[in-house]
Amino acid sequence: MKQKKILIIFIFLNISTFLKSQIDEISEPINIKTIIFKGENKNDQFPIIQINENISLSFDDLNANEEDYYYKIKHFNFNWIESELFKNEIIEGFDNIRIVNYSNSFNTLQPYTHYELKIPNDNTRFLVSGNYIIEIYNSKDEIIFSRKFCIYDKKANTNVNVFRLQNMEYFKTHQSIHFSIIPKNIIFREPEKRIKVVILKNYQWNSQINNLKPQYKVNSKLEYKYDTESKFEGGNEYLYFDTKEIRSTNQNISYVNRSELYETYLKIDNDRKYSNYTYNQDINGNFEIRTLSGSQNSKTEADYTWVHFSLASEIIFDENSIYIYGKFNNYKLTEKNKMYYNPSMELYEGVLLLKQGFYNYKYISKSKDSLNKNNISGSHAITENDYLVLVYYRSIGGKFDELISVGKTNSFNLKN
Repeated sequence: MKQKKILIIFIFLNISTFLKSQIDEISEPINIKTIIFKGENKNDQFPIIQINENISLSFDDLNANEEDYYYKIKHFNFNWIESELFKNEIIEGFDNIRIVNYSNSFNTLQPYTHYELKIPNDNTRFLVSGNYIIEIYNSKDEIIFSRKFCIYDKKANTNVNVFRLQNMEYFKTHQSIHFSIIPKNIIFREPEKRIKVVILKNYQWNSQINNLKPQYKVNSKLEYKYDTESKFEGGNEYLYFDTKEIRSTNQNISYVNRSELYETYLKIDNDRKYSNYTYNQDINGNFEIRTLSGSQNSKTEADYTWVHFSLASEIIFDENSIYIYGKFNNYKLTEKNKMYYNPSMELYEGVLLLKQGFYNYKYISKSKDSLNKNNISGSHAITENDYLVLVYYRSIGGKFDELISVGKTNSFNLKN
């Protein structure tokens, strides 16, 4: 009887753990555009801040009816399973607060309401480190979209370098991340068990490595010098276009029409899989809103334009779907950024409604079983990429995973 009770408890605990599954970000509806979520470092593609630093969120609502929106905050462990902390343990004050800073577009063909939120504010302050999600709700308490961010309490230094792989199979196409963790104001207990690391390439949660253990310890320093276990495809530099002057063509814009809105037609892109590498200074998938119109206040004076993309490829991807990929829609694959083959033009075509600015993008493919980011653009070991190493620690008796260090580097200084 006692054994049966133990078995039942064990099954219940496992079911409870299973039900608390990893959470993903919720994509915005069609009327919400240009979500920009930043911390103190404006080059970060999502906020990575210390506890007393600021985050800022902005977005446009194309319905332009001054809808009421509210924000809520949730806390997560390193694996994006919600932590056991109560609300008053993660924030001082309250959430579920209305966003009161908004303004309407001025002199644009596409009307919109622009919203801005900053935290900390009079209502909300963060108390602990870790992974977070901010959720935006409408007045009916329906979730509109969500975004991940990280807060760290620096208790260690993390030094990161990018190497070519020693394995010749990957020497020309991949990059390997080596790093070391040096404690500052902390003593690591059972580091193989209690330290978790997550490596991100170009700030994308869908390309992460998170299962590495320290290989060895030198005094108190933990070393991670893996080769293939910490490898990423180098990929290729992102393509780009700039619509800050909405009526004009430029290096990558073929022509512009105006109907109800502006229509921007990009020059035809080619499959780069078998092309030689060419350095092109990009912003690693990100975008920046800017305009030369009016007083150049891009928040409310930048207009929207339908941007037309076309891809010429010698390969017809019968078993794959092709997508336009970038931070402009948080690297999601949806029907909105899916491309369709036009047999009469022998091109893949797609169109996106985007606010004026400078945009990075690339083309990727997805089959039923896998996502391939580089079978259209190619992969090179010398491509410039940003890398993040997030270091989490669960203290003995701790209730959550603290984020104790963030290491950053760029593969521009690739080591052999």
